[in-house]
Amino acid sequence: MIRRFIWLLATWSTLAGGPLAIAQPAGALGNDFVYRIQAGDTLIELSDLYTRNSANWTTLQRLNRIEDPLRLVIGSELRIPFALIPVIAAQTTAIHVSGQAQVDGVPLRAGMAIDEGATVTTAAEGFVTLRLSDGTKLTLPRGSTTLLERLRQFEGAALTDSILRVEHGEVDSHVAPSGQGVGRFEIRTPIAVMGVRGTRFRVRAGDQGVHSEVLEGSVRLTTQSGSGRPVALTSGYGAAVNDRGALDVQPLLPAPQLGVAQRLGSGQWTADMSPVPGAVEYLVQVSRDAEGLELTSSERFESTDIRFSASRPGTHYVAVRAISATGMEGRDAYLAFEGANALMSSSGLPIMLGDGSVVTLTEY
Repeated sequence: MIRRFIWLLATWSTLAGGPLAIAQPAGALGNDFVYRIQAGDTLIELSDLYTRNSANWTTLQRLNRIEDPLRLVIGSELRIPFALIPVIAAQTTAIHVSGQAQVDGVPLRAGMAIDEGATVTTAAEGFVTLRLSDGTKLTLPRGSTTLLERLRQFEGAALTDSILRVEHGEVDSHVAPSGQGVGRFEIRTPIAVMGVRGTRFRVRAGDQGVHSEVLEGSVRLTTQSGSGRPVALTSGYGAAVNDRGALDVQPLLPAPQLGVAQRLGSGQWTADMSPVPGAVEYLVQVSRDAEGLELTSSERFESTDIRFSASRPGTHYVAVRAISATGMEGRDAYLAFEGANALMSSSGLPIMLGDGSVVTLTEY
């Protein structure tokens, strides 16, 4: 069990796709919510919006050491203590379940609402995608156990205030994809991540350490055993932290170059792929959505001779990424392919066998 905590603070910057002068809720730093000032902002209005009490402007002036409350610096960060921000309950929904998964020991099904304090567990071949109240999507791959410790949103703004604790396994997060920003989004695995609009990152935790890769946006990373100063981790970079807290930042391997998807027979597909320099393995994941968040399978290959399939009919997507010798996973290459040609029942659903597989009309 890793006992050191690593803090990944996701921030919005020019590296994340826009200038600092763009106003945007920018996640959290410690116990404070961070807002970037834009032209026309006043402390009174911001106090009313986020704390629901305009009189708190004097508190914000003092905490942020603002000399002239009528002349706020555009692009500067205003910190608002979470203790001043009222919150309400927020709904989280399971939008995709493949294989076996449970919530507090009860079988989890797509469409189920999940309450704060619930624990979601995926089996060896189980995959779950959750959607938070602000549209954030979380994929929990197989063999993961995640406690939804806090599921709230700001009372005065539609911003999530969420804390998830991953005891073991992996989380792939696409935070606030509609671009409204986030109040607090934190994953403890023992990694804590706070994200903003458009940020896409992966986090994996195991007994030997943790890995995190940033695919969109940027994060700031601080290890508890380090100097306490954040390390910038931008899109295209990953961080490996061993069980002693040693940090190693590395560029991500590029996405593999894939040919067209080709049928092999018996529902299997393949694609030509050139080796990626520095790769020791390749991860091949199949999903039902083009974003690669609604997973149905995940398999590793030691060579470029990859195989993939989907047991259900319809268009599916395969994502292939290279893995380095340090365990860092690179960027994804995607291909679309067709799932099994299933025998359908009169209700429009595929006919299933006792082992959960689908009866197919043809073998190809």
